[in-house]
Amino acid sequence: MDYILKYTFYVLVLSVLMGVSTWKLYKKMGYNPLFSFIPFYNYYIILKEVGRPKWWAALSYLPIAGLVMMTVFHLFLMRKFSKHSLGDKLLTVLLPFIYLAIVNYSDKAELDKGEDELYLTEEEKKERKKETFIGSVTFAIVFATVIHTFITQPFGIPTGSMERTLLVGDFLFVNKLGLGYRMPMRPLALPFMQSTIMDTGKKGNPKDDPKSYVNAVQLPYFRLPGWDVLKRKDIVVFNYPRDSVNTAIDRKDPYVKRCVAVSGDTVEMKAGRLFVNGKQEQLMGDQELQHSYLVYTTQELDVNDLWNRLCYLPLQEQQLPNGGYVYQFQGLTDKLLNEIKELPEFVKAEEVISPKGEKTISYFNPQRTKIDTAQSIFPINKNWNPDWYGPLRIPKKGDVVHLTMDNLPEYQWIISQYEHNKLELRDGKIFINGKPADTYTIKQNYYFMMGDNRDASLDSRFFGFVPEENILGKPMFTWMSVQGVFDPGPKKIRWDRMFKATNTGEANKTSYWWIAVIILVLFFGWDNIMKYFRKKKD
Repeated sequence: MDYILKYTFYVLVLSVLMGVSTWKLYKKMGYNPLFSFIPFYNYYIILKEVGRPKWWAALSYLPIAGLVMMTVFHLFLMRKFSKHSLGDKLLTVLLPFIYLAIVNYSDKAELDKGEDELYLTEEEKKERKKETFIGSVTFAIVFATVIHTFITQPFGIPTGSMERTLLVGDFLFVNKLGLGYRMPMRPLALPFMQSTIMDTGKKGNPKDDPKSYVNAVQLPYFRLPGWDVLKRKDIVVFNYPRDSVNTAIDRKDPYVKRCVAVSGDTVEMKAGRLFVNGKQEQLMGDQELQHSYLVYTTQELDVNDLWNRLCYLPLQEQQLPNGGYVYQFQGLTDKLLNEIKELPEFVKAEEVISPKGEKTISYFNPQRTKIDTAQSIFPINKNWNPDWYGPLRIPKKGDVVHLTMDNLPEYQWIISQYEHNKLELRDGKIFINGKPADTYTIKQNYYFMMGDNRDASLDSRFFGFVPEENILGKPMFTWMSVQGVFDPGPKKIRWDRMFKATNTGEANKTSYWWIAVIILVLFFGWDNIMKYFRKKKD
């Protein structure tokens, strides 16, 4: 309800701005000036006047997409009043309601009556053809914006945390509707951009880069009903909960992992093996058990040849005092390990497992005075590491947890960040919203995410529980797969992975190339298809 009320308020504010800055123009077009204040209908009139599809008016106030649509409609209106120079267009785009108001209150604003095609010069005809082309491009951008914002979003895999299920260089389409569409929380944003526009400050530090959204215009979390639920073992895309750069949940960095435990489950790692509710993990058909290994060799390996013969394998090389070499591989399956054992240089292989009771903790400085919580084990007060972890129960909506100083690190992010309460410690006592508290009721469901490449994955073992409100959707299929885009491996297109389903759990995935062909034909050939049927009808 809060979302709808705030959204309605923003629509009314924009409608008033539209009315105040254009009412005289509507009067000159022969309409009641009050129509310029009516949401949706004001833009419906513009589309009717310029001969564009009138259903586009329905998109005018949509979050994110509406920003593009309004700009297009304002350009249409200015053209109706002969304001079609490059300067007019730039002012309309950059200073929308201000420039509309200048034209509106100007005595020189005259309605363009249009000219008969018969009396147009060649230059004017070329200009009209150019406008038709620009109109087609505009429609393509609008169509892509609506699809990207409300239905499916492309996502690339830059790291190896999901190897061998999802490879570095896989590009996916994520279904945003199945789990329930999460409405945009920053409605004024540039389309196709996640959080920043470009890297303008210190390289690699996004905190000082210009944002792609207006943070002042905010809407609360709201999710529409979906037809699916997030289940154990689903691959899922979510917003990284510990992103300190972006306060907007839907603008935080997107991650892709496997949901290994849902609300109410208990998760545990024993010697690098995953256990959920006391039972060892049963692998899905598309998963392969893989671990980090130290591989000792008599001499240096030809790494490029190894990558070409097998696949890209992230590794670190070190020469030993005896002249031999040791390589640490991030994640080797039994099959890959056996292949490496066949190399003439191979001596031995040792699985890398952290000792039980050894705590994984990282620091920002050499003095070890400031802990890097994003790279340290969660919760920070436990003597756990990625190989020996838990048991840890995943919080469920409605759970009443008893708070102590010992378990507070487990719940402090939930209380203060994810569920937006003021958490304080005073004289060894816990205060929530200014009141002493020894219990807390969980307000939403949480999930535990892990990468299939367990020894090379920054996941819930480090950043903790993932709130339900951070869930974006499930990947549908891989539309492109290129080795060497995000990694130093040999560059090649992996044709065998293209248009394959990503979330079936099957070893041999279904190909959806025919759906891609249909979409491309409809997108690029729709006008020609319609012209063909109109001719046939005539």
